[in-house]
Amino acid sequence: MTFISRILGFIRDMIIARIFGAGIATDAFFVAFRIPNLLRRLFAEGAFSQAFVPILAEYKNTRTAEETRDLIDHISTLLTITLFVVTLIGVVASPWIIYASAPGFLENPEKFALTVDLLRITFPYILFISLVALAGGILNTYGKFNVPAITPAFLNLSFIACALWLTPYMQPPVLALAWAVFIGGILQLAFQVPFLIRLERLPRIRFNVKESGAWRVIKLMGPAVFGVSVSQISLLINTIFASLLVTGSVSWLYYADRLMEFPAGLLGVALGTILLPSLARHYSNNSNEEYSRLLDWGLRMTMILTLPAALALGLLSTPLIATLFHHGAFTDHDVWMTREALTAYSIGLIGLILVKVLAPGFYARQNIKTPVKIAIITLIATQLMNLAFIFPFQHAGLALAIGLGACLNAGLLYYQLRKQNIYQPQAGWLVFFLKISVALIVMGGVLWFAVGDHSSWLVGSTLERVAKLSWIVCLGAVSYFAALWILGFRLKDFAKQQVL
Repeated sequence: MTFISRILGFIRDMIIARIFGAGIATDAFFVAFRIPNLLRRLFAEGAFSQAFVPILAEYKNTRTAEETRDLIDHISTLLTITLFVVTLIGVVASPWIIYASAPGFLENPEKFALTVDLLRITFPYILFISLVALAGGILNTYGKFNVPAITPAFLNLSFIACALWLTPYMQPPVLALAWAVFIGGILQLAFQVPFLIRLERLPRIRFNVKESGAWRVIKLMGPAVFGVSVSQISLLINTIFASLLVTGSVSWLYYADRLMEFPAGLLGVALGTILLPSLARHYSNNSNEEYSRLLDWGLRMTMILTLPAALALGLLSTPLIATLFHHGAFTDHDVWMTREALTAYSIGLIGLILVKVLAPGFYARQNIKTPVKIAIITLIATQLMNLAFIFPFQHAGLALAIGLGACLNAGLLYYQLRKQNIYQPQAGWLVFFLKISVALIVMGGVLWFAVGDHSSWLVGSTLERVAKLSWIVCLGAVSYFAALWILGFRLKDFAKQQVL
C-alpha cells in the first residue's frame, strides 16, 4: 500500500515539474507546504503517534473496551480543539511565519507575498492530517495496517487532479497546488472514517479533565516533538538557509528529497508503523526476549533493503531525475543541481531509515527522555555541519548535513539501546554483513556499467528513458538478490509473523 502511494507521489512530482519547473513559484509553494508538513510530523505522525500508540496498546491489552474508547474520545477532543486554535493562529500569522522560515524571500516582495498567500491556504492541512494520524494510530493498534498505508495516496491524487485541471483557472497558477493540499487533507480524513466506524472506535466529542491516559499522552508528546522530528526541524532550518541561496535551491532540494523519501517511506515508515504497536504489545506483556528479537529482525530487514537503495540512489541519480522530472519547464541545469542534492542525501539514507526503526525501541517502552537528548545533540551537530558545508557545496551541503545528522542520530540510538540492555543482537551479524557487502559490490558494478554517460540521459524521449531506466533497475535488483541467494539468503528466513 505504501508502495502504491509513493508511485502516485512520483507521478504527482513529474506533473508539477513539467508544469512549474524550478523557480519562484515552486520555491514559494514548497516553502509554504513545508511548514504545515513540518507541523504534521511534529504534532501528528511524529510526536503524537509515538506518544499515543504505546498507551493505546496498553489500554487495549490491559483495560476494558469502554476504558479504551474513553481514552480515544478524550484525546481526540483535546487534539481537535488544540489544532483548531493552532490553525487559526497559523492563518493569521502567515506573514510572520514566512519571515521567520524564509527570510531570503524578503528581497523579492512578489515572491514573499505569493508564499504568504499559499501558506494561508495550506495551513489548515495540519488540522486534517493530524486527525488522520490519530485515526491511523487507532487502526494500526488494531492491526489494520493497510488502511493508513494507502491513505496518503489521496493527497497525491488531489495534487494530480488539481495540477492538471485546476491550474488553468488559477491566477497565479501555482495556487492550484495549495488548494490540492487543502482538498487532499479532507479526502484522507474522510477515507478513514468508515473503517473507524466498523471497529466501533470512531471518536466522540467528550473530554474529562481527570482522564489519566489522555494526560499521559500529552506528557509524553511534548518531549517527543524533538525525539521523533529532529530531521524535520533540520529541514525547516535548511529552508531558511536555502532561501538565502540562488533561486531554485529550495526546489532542487525538494525534488531530491522526494526521491530520497521513496525508500525512506516505503521501508522506514512501513517498518516503523508495524514495529511500534508490536513492540508496545511485547513490552506490556513483559516479553523482553521477544522485544529484543523483534528489534533485531527490524534492523536486519533495514540493512538488507536500505543499503542497496542508498547505493542505487547515488549511482542512478541522473537517470532518475532526468526520467521523472526533465520535462517541460524543468531544465538541464535543474537536473544537475538536483542530482548534487540527491547524491548527498543518498549518503545518509541508511541513517534516516534506521532512526525510524530504532526510535520505536524507546517509545514503545514510553521512554521519551533518551531519544530527546539524542535528538538535541543531533540537531546541534546538523546545524554546525550546515554552516560548514553550505559555502563549499551550496544546497548540496544542506542535504549532506541532514544525511550525516541522521546517521549520528541512529548511531546514538543504537548505542543507548545496547547500553540500557534493551536490545541484544542475535548471532550471525558479521557473516550477515559480509554477505550483503559482496552483493552490494556485485550490484554496484552492474549499475555502474549499465548507466553509461550521464549526459546521455538528457536527450531522447520520455518513453525511451523510462524503458532504459526500468531495465537498469530490474538488472540491479536481480543482480543483488541473485547474489544474496547464491550466498545462502532465503526469503523465509526473514518472515516474522509475530509482528502481525
